[in-house]
Parts: sequence; structure tokens; C-alpha cells
Amino acid sequence: MIIADIFTLPSGQQFRNRIAKAAMTEGLAERDGLPNEGHVRLYRRWAAGRLGLSITGNVQIDRHHLERPGNVIVEGPQSADAKAAWARWAAAATENGTRAWVQVSHAGRQTQKTVNPAPKAPSAIPLGLPGGMFGVPVPLTEAEILDLVGRFANAAVVAREAGFDGVQIHAAHGYLLSQFLSPLANRRNDAWGGSLENRARFLTEAIKAVRAAVGDDFGVGVKLNSADFQKGGFAFEDCIGVAAMLADLGVDLLELSGGSYEQPAMMDMAGMDPPEVPKQASTAAREAYFVDLAKALMAGRTPPLLVTGGFRTLRAMESAVADGIAMVGVARPLCATPDAVAELLDRHSDELPRPEQSLRIGPGWLGPNSPFKLVKAMNGFSAQAWYYAQLRHIAAGRPPQLGLNPFSAFLSEEREAKSRRP
Repeated sequence: MIIADIFTLPSGQQFRNRIAKAAMTEGLAERDGLPNEGHVRLYRRWAAGRLGLSITGNVQIDRHHLERPGNVIVEGPQSADAKAAWARWAAAATENGTRAWVQVSHAGRQTQKTVNPAPKAPSAIPLGLPGGMFGVPVPLTEAEILDLVGRFANAAVVAREAGFDGVQIHAAHGYLLSQFLSPLANRRNDAWGGSLENRARFLTEAIKAVRAAVGDDFGVGVKLNSADFQKGGFAFEDCIGVAAMLADLGVDLLELSGGSYEQPAMMDMAGMDPPEVPKQASTAAREAYFVDLAKALMAGRTPPLLVTGGFRTLRAMESAVADGIAMVGVARPLCATPDAVAELLDRHSDELPRPEQSLRIGPGWLGPNSPFKLVKAMNGFSAQAWYYAQLRHIAAGRPPQLGLNPFSAFLSEEREAKSRRP
């Protein structure tokens, strides 16, 4: 199997196979924002599953801009207790030869009102979502942007000192760096907006600062949208340009994804088809829906590519790697079966579990393809909550609860979020 082959990055870091656990937000941290025994149990379980690379969920560089309550937070110098907590997490995540990278992020305008009613963003452009969950953002000053660049570097230093093997800078899915890249969210007329070079400046400066802080032998990756799938937003042509910039900066691994809260291609919400993937497309084409975009990206300059999104069969993974993709990412199947990759590598199965088939949200106008935007959004958030609940079970040392009702999971996660707000 090609995916079972050892893979070495240009920088020299080696992975025992070509399969990565893509980042999934855990929501397990308490109000202090530190990794805890839940993180240790969860990542130890994944490390036992023979992953080549395990990427953590969002670690936030600003406690006032969380993707959700329960994020791990890293700000400034770490206390002795914080360093010990991080070291326990890193030790568990890197067991059995697994490489582990920390995903570093800032939610920007995708910070819920309950965390921050006036989040910082490139411009004062609110999210186009119903329900009033997100406030009108306040534009960042240049001094604040430069401070955040330093925070990304600080987070990388904390990760390295703890024993992690690298970091992934999150510039996708509509979070802050992705907002700067998008012409819809970034209306600035200074050095941080306008042209693609200016819109990418925050990202490129963060990469430079991180590399300077951790050196050349520590992994530095980026997660980038292939496109926002919104008219006038970050387009695939922009992705091609940014990928070339990242290659020039020596980024080790570029993960290709797509979408945002407004157009959630990365979620494949409750089984809905991602944008630009027609329902009549072949099963293989719909399974790994960013692969064709990755192939197009490889025609130009790009770092080695990690492609995540819908992989379920060994055949699709092998085909992607044979086409030149460096690594394939999986996520949701590991919520239902943490050992799924080991089962695949041992040829006990040629297909990952499909936990999305356990979701039963409802038919017709209440179902995942409802014509009503609010209902559709609620279905998506409920589906997400279902996966969060499975991670919580594993972190507590319990088996996943696949029969859980998604709406019940949503209500339960809301209660959990209230208890974990900083």
C-alpha cells in the first residue's frame, strides 16, 4: 500500500505513513484553557491507532477570540503548571511513533457573541448568518496585527518546548487569517488589504515569525482554503497564488480544505454535498472532493499537500497519493472508531467507518437539505455537536455513543460550552 509508506518532508521530518488525523476541535479545556487529562486520553487513543501525523484541534492565541468555549488557549509566558500540562499532552499525542502538530488559530469575527460581542477582524463586516450568534466585528489596528503575529510565534515555541513536532497555522474555514485573505471580509485599504499580496501579508508574516522562533527542524504547516465557495470571496486563483508564496517561504506541509461558517464545504454538514460537487458525480469523485483542486494546485509551486475532506475508502486514498498528494487527512471516522486507520493499514478493512450514516436529523423541510437557511444551519450545528459528543466520550474513557440524537447532542454541548467559557 502506498499510504503505508514512510514519507519524509523536504525539511527532514519523517512520518511512518501517509495518513494524518486532521484537526477536530475538542472543546475539552476548562476555563483556564489548559490541556487536561481528557486531551491526554483522547490523543493517546488516537496515537495507538498508528497515525502518521496527528494534528490537534484549534489552539487559540487570544482567549477573547475562541472558536468555541473549551478551546486550549496559549497566551504569553507559561507557568510551571501550564508547561507540565502541555508536556503531558504532547507525550500522549506522540506515543507509538506518531508525529503530532498543534493547530494554532484565532477565530476573528467567527467568535460567538457569548465569548465576545465585538470581536476583532480585518474589517467591520459581520457574518452573513441568521440567529444573531455573532456580533459586528471591530477592525484590527496595525499594532494589534503585529501583536498577533508575535502570538502565533509564541504558541509555536510553547508547542516545541512541550514536545510536539510542529504547528499548523490555521488560515482556512473563515477564521481570522482566512478573513484577511477574503476580499469579502477584508475591505482594508492599507498594507493588509487590497491586493492578494497585501491580503496574504498577515499569514506570511506569521509564518516568518514562527519559523524564526522555532528553527528549521520543527514542522511549520498551513491550512488553507482552496476557495471560500462564495461569489467575490477567496477564489481558487487566489489559492494558487498563496500556495506559491508558501512554497517560497519553505512551508513544510499545506493542507487544502475549503469553506467557512457561511458556506461550510469543510463540514459536509449532515451529509449534504459540498459546493461544486454535483449529486450525480461518481461516488469516488464525491468522496474526496478536494483532490481535483489539489491536482490543479500541483501544476504550480506549492508545498507538499495534505488533502482532507471525505476520504472513506482505501482506493481513494491510494489514488490520491499515486497522483502526487503527499498525505491524506481523515477526521470524522476517528470519532466513531479511533483505531480505524490501524484497521485499514492491517487490511482488516478497505474502508473507514461512515459515522455520518448514524445521523438522523429528519426528512423534508426539517432535514439536512432543508430550503430554510436557519433550519439548515441548525442541522449543521447539531451534526457537529454529535461529533463533539463522541470525542467527549472517548476523552472520558468511554466508547462512542453512535445512537445519540443530534439535537440532544446540540443541547448537551450548549450546556458544556456555558460551563467552559473563560
